[in-house]
Amino acid sequence: MEPMDIVGKSKEDASLPKATMTKIIKEMLPPDVRVARDAQDLLIECCVEFINLISSESNEVCSREDKRTIAPEHVLKALEVLGFGEYIEEVYAAYEQHKLETMQDSLKGGKWNNVAEMTEEEAAAEQQRMFAEARARMNGGATAPKQPDSDPSLES
Repeated sequence: MEPMDIVGKSKEDASLPKATMTKIIKEMLPPDVRVARDAQDLLIECCVEFINLISSESNEVCSREDKRTIAPEHVLKALEVLGFGEYIEEVYAAYEQHKLETMQDSLKGGKWNNVAEMTEEEAAAEQQRMFAEARARMNGGATAPKQPDSDPSLES
């Protein structure tokens, strides 16, 4: 692969984080095995080349299907086309696990994690409180937050 084969980037720009890759390499080996720095660098370069190869073939598969977005199916097909069919089941299982973990993370994390537990009235009150805070910030805190107007039809 030539240095400018990666669209818009030189070969030096395409790399993987060394610390992460070193951690992965060490986790895969028995604790008593050491890896020379040159060997680590070579493994990282191999990974970059592999990613480039799979990405390029995935793009070809995607283009043949007249699609503009590479989907997981395109990556799996690329693995098959390139002779890595024996890894497809394991790759698909890892992909499914990633989707599951991502979904769980998005459900339990974030600033909206308790919204589903609110009633509609609580959500409306929270929204009004947030609007009032925003108004106060916009006005430099000079005016008190505006309270929601009461409904005159409720007064007797």
